[in-house]
Amino acid sequence: MTAAEQEPSGGGMIDWDLAVRIGARLAPPEPDVPADAVAETVAALRADAERSTGLVQEFTGLAARPHSAPVLVVDRARWIEANAQSFAMLMDPFVEKLVTKRESNVLTQALGPVRGVGTAIGSRVTGTEVGLLLGFLSGKVLGQFDPFAPADVAPDGRLLLVAPNIWKIGDDIGARPRDFRLWVCLHEETHRVQFTTVPWLRDHLRDQVSALAGTVDPGSVLEDGLSRVATAVRNGGRGSLIDIIGTPEQKEIVDRVTGMMSLLEGHADVVMDGVGPKVIPTVKRIRAAFNDRRVGLGFVDRQLRRLLGLEAKMAQYRDGAAFVRSVVDRVGMDDFNAIWTSPQTLPSKAEITEPDAWVARVLG
Repeated sequence: MTAAEQEPSGGGMIDWDLAVRIGARLAPPEPDVPADAVAETVAALRADAERSTGLVQEFTGLAARPHSAPVLVVDRARWIEANAQSFAMLMDPFVEKLVTKRESNVLTQALGPVRGVGTAIGSRVTGTEVGLLLGFLSGKVLGQFDPFAPADVAPDGRLLLVAPNIWKIGDDIGARPRDFRLWVCLHEETHRVQFTTVPWLRDHLRDQVSALAGTVDPGSVLEDGLSRVATAVRNGGRGSLIDIIGTPEQKEIVDRVTGMMSLLEGHADVVMDGVGPKVIPTVKRIRAAFNDRRVGLGFVDRQLRRLLGLEAKMAQYRDGAAFVRSVVDRVGMDDFNAIWTSPQTLPSKAEITEPDAWVARVLG
């Protein structure tokens, strides 16, 4: 099923089918792997994902319902299609606000039939932009738990494992294939356990996205957003797009989401490295090689990652893992799991770097 078939109402402001086509066209070519090796990798990933469930639950104490979210082993094109579906669901609050703004504009109303032409052109422009983003990311992502899959497709979310990227990146860093596969699965399975054991997580994250949509001023973004991005790139400035064009209110919401995502990513990293030594003989070498690979990115790749916020995501892994280790070392895993009680027990962005403050507030 295509992204367009899953698209919610939104005034046709994003051409999701075009985004999928452009993303697939720009995705890196699939690795030249014999068919029997592909089949072996796919079967092994499914088995490793199944094996990871018990390992994650034993380490974390979080018990997810069995088979509560499907595991899909996909290629880059299918990953792009799946993410376009989820982006369509997630972007709906933003699109609705833009549609409302457009419909209330006196000039837009006066244009009458011409308005439809502008909308069609605009939807192709935004579809192209989304396609460029998905095409770039499709060669980077090893796996992903997607909590925002359409309800009729995967009501509890779905776990995507991108087989060509797992194969290629594992080969690039010289990892043993079976060890690298299980290492990746442990991380992504931890996210599946997080979202399916703690069901309010998905609604809370969606609420933050809706709150962010409520702060969007389409006119302001269109008037000076691009010039600020261009200036930041030209001057070698630091920060993601939200740092460059975001308002104080938007940044406050993003800070809440950053605290939450740092926890989720750091928790998954702690699990994959904590479970690893028992079941993955080469886990330390994989971690070292994987971290070295991040450092060795080219200039263009680094600039794109910075603007898209991917450098900030790398910091989330690092800072979140340090937070989780610090709290667990101090109070133990059982007391740490109080973090999953409600949105109020999640760490703030500031508490991620001050774990004692979270312990004092929540457990003190």
